[in-house]
Amino acid sequence: MYVIKNALKCISRAKGRSVLIGIIALVIATSACLGLSIRQAAENAKQTTLESMSVTAQISFDRQSVMQNLQPPQENEDGKNGFDRDKFSEIMGGTSALSLEEYEKYAKADTVYDFYYTQTAYFNGSDNLEAVTDETEEDDDNTQNQMPGGFGGFQMPDRGGMKGGMMSGLSADGDFTVIGYSSDSAMSDFVNNTSSITSGTVFKEGTETLDCIISEELATFNSISVGDSITVTNSANDDETYNLLVVGIYTSTENNDFTMSMFGSNQDPANKIYMSANALQKIIDASEDINTDDESSPIKASLSATYSFADVDSYYQFEEDVRSLGLDDSYTVSSADLTSFENSLTPLNTLSSMAGWFLLVILIIGAVILVVLNIFNVRERKYEIGVLTAMGMKKGKVALQFVCEILVITMIAVIIGAGIGAVSSVPVTNALLENQTQSQSESIQQLENNFGRPGNMNGSGLQTPPDMPQNDGGGFGGKIEQMFSGASDYITEVDSAMNLTVVFQMLLIGLGLTLVASGVSVMFVMRYDPLKIFANRD
Repeated sequence: MYVIKNALKCISRAKGRSVLIGIIALVIATSACLGLSIRQAAENAKQTTLESMSVTAQISFDRQSVMQNLQPPQENEDGKNGFDRDKFSEIMGGTSALSLEEYEKYAKADTVYDFYYTQTAYFNGSDNLEAVTDETEEDDDNTQNQMPGGFGGFQMPDRGGMKGGMMSGLSADGDFTVIGYSSDSAMSDFVNNTSSITSGTVFKEGTETLDCIISEELATFNSISVGDSITVTNSANDDETYNLLVVGIYTSTENNDFTMSMFGSNQDPANKIYMSANALQKIIDASEDINTDDESSPIKASLSATYSFADVDSYYQFEEDVRSLGLDDSYTVSSADLTSFENSLTPLNTLSSMAGWFLLVILIIGAVILVVLNIFNVRERKYEIGVLTAMGMKKGKVALQFVCEILVITMIAVIIGAGIGAVSSVPVTNALLENQTQSQSESIQQLENNFGRPGNMNGSGLQTPPDMPQNDGGGFGGKIEQMFSGASDYITEVDSAMNLTVVFQMLLIGLGLTLVASGVSVMFVMRYDPLKIFANRD
């Protein structure tokens, strides 16, 4: 108790020195509190969003992994090292997307909360149904001449093994995109409020009746009302027609600009027709029954399946479950939701990293300053140390007194600094986050200017076809899409940054600074000899 009382008396007696040390400790504590709060805000935002968000995932063929595992032969037929093109063609040509039966098998995993899928097919119009487009007939002809079976003069290879896959038998031309939904959950545009019915109603979930809904633009362009029938035709066989009943007309807020796709010259969103997946499958089955000759071309559809999970942990567990259910390593499980979420954290994570380095620099500089001040403090009070030890006080207690002095000043500074940090952490974090987000947006804008085109394009320069699964990093320029990820979904502000975790970390920092600064005192006190102190006194 005497040690503590004497430490408090020394603090009050040397007010100037105590205030100087306190100010330095306060600056360190406030800066540390802000740095810790920014890092904690990033963690809070991440955890809060992850706990509240539902996650969807897709299974897709991992072409990039297959290519990496394909080793070139040591020696080709000419006796030279080279790439085995035949083996490459065999592997890539034989790849296939999963069938609906396979998708449904993996949907039986316990972690899956919901499962739905879409099928996409392309049709031509008829006398009572013309496509909405700004493109002229001459432009269509030129496009077809320039894009035989693919894009840019590149002929798409025949992938006969692609059963129900992304490119399985899709026609190279079609006026209309017909999308079949397995359930209401699959109609993400309507679930996310980007599309809504303006007249009539959506077709019944799972129905096999050939009911459909069309866009307002398409309905206006063709003078179609709810209850009318429209006729679509097989783009490869004009004699093969199907009558669809319009039960609803919808409007959409998505971008309606005319786009190009490797799957057809016309991808105007106004020409999308929605119907039940079972109804579309009924058309596909009928087309296969009609086109039994080798030279015929039945209607084919691409398949895109989505798995929904209650939380992120279920998604990660699903990756393990599908492997145990038989999914081989040539397929990968990915989540566009998590990718988008991670992109939204980019400015906050960058700010958190900067705050971490700032915190480290502040602690190092602050600790050095406190050590230097404590060295001068001990040297100035050398006679006091000699008197106390000569009176019989053990050196350990003398050293403990110096530790208590630093500890009291540091803890007071930490408490005040924590209060200042608690008040200013949220506005300071949001201000810095706003600057970081703006900087990130400017970088993306500059990148788009460098490429001379907006960032919603894939590596081929063509927009991604509707309902085509995204290939994260492999395939058609996934890395370009990642670079072009816009700033509209960035987390731009935080609601809380200070919590008990930060307070506990602040206390640890205060104790750490005390031990570092007072360690010098202990070393000097334990080394001093009171007789030499009195003998050498000036």
